[in-house]
Amino acid sequence: MPLLVNGARVDLARPTGDMIRAHPHLEEKAKLLRSQPAQTVEPKGLLYVQQREFAVTTPKDGSVSILGSDDATTCHIVVLRHTGSGATCLTHCDGSDTEAEVSLIMSSVKSLSDTTGCGRLEVHLVGGFNDDRQLSQKLTNQLLRAFDLQPDDVHLVTFCVTELNDREEQDIHFPIIYGIAVNVKTAEIFPATFPEKGPDEDLRSAHVLTGAPLTNIYDSKTEQLRIGPYFWGPFPHVDFWLEQDDAQILQNLSTSPLAEPPHFVSHIRSTLTFLKAHPFPSRSLFPDRKPRIYKKNEEGLWEQVCSDKI
Repeated sequence: MPLLVNGARVDLARPTGDMIRAHPHLEEKAKLLRSQPAQTVEPKGLLYVQQREFAVTTPKDGSVSILGSDDATTCHIVVLRHTGSGATCLTHCDGSDTEAEVSLIMSSVKSLSDTTGCGRLEVHLVGGFNDDRQLSQKLTNQLLRAFDLQPDDVHLVTFCVTELNDREEQDIHFPIIYGIAVNVKTAEIFPATFPEKGPDEDLRSAHVLTGAPLTNIYDSKTEQLRIGPYFWGPFPHVDFWLEQDDAQILQNLSTSPLAEPPHFVSHIRSTLTFLKAHPFPSRSLFPDRKPRIYKKNEEGLWEQVCSDKI
């Protein structure tokens, strides 16, 4: 079944600009979203999702009320929600294997929903900008096509991507929204920043930098965040990259060097340092081949739990 806007199938043979003109309410909604100042989301009740990760939960979750992600330049943040069950998935896509990733998040939301009952599947796409290499436009098109290929009707509700998320300053293009959050209880979606991106931020970033596929990090039934076990070999030329100045790292390790947030280089350096310290995570991080498991404590913060307590 197709990707729908206002009950009509999206014509993917036409440019996205035509789709926007045919459905002016999508542009109005994008404008409204762009006009909101980014809210700072504190760690309590938050599940932060990194690039190439996804998490899905329902309003019944007693630990997590907010799913969020940021630092998206050419990447897109996708929220898929079933209006009947309230099951909500958030993922941060970079175009590595879009069709497989969309199938994965569709399955994850449907597994927590009765899709034969009331309600429908709604998708919200945010991110990207008019970048020089047109990576954002390519990812937008990949996502639209991947949702259009699904066996279920999917209703496109928010479309704040690429040209609808672009601002220009002195002939340089930037995204307007770099991050969003979704309130699982109320379904509200809003621009957001996150002071805390953990737990295990460097470990999870290392997993991405070594070419990981999209990974589910949360079990909503047990309300546990599960990281790993992850395995990789020594990162190629890690010493070389750590010796480079900030400009070289920005130029070579970013898809959009001029539009990255200020902390991009320090984040990459931290990840590379972690990879150098753990060339064989099977020995240093996951010798028992078990995931690192976290649960929210009474303060609403992630706390690691021993695997023998599970």
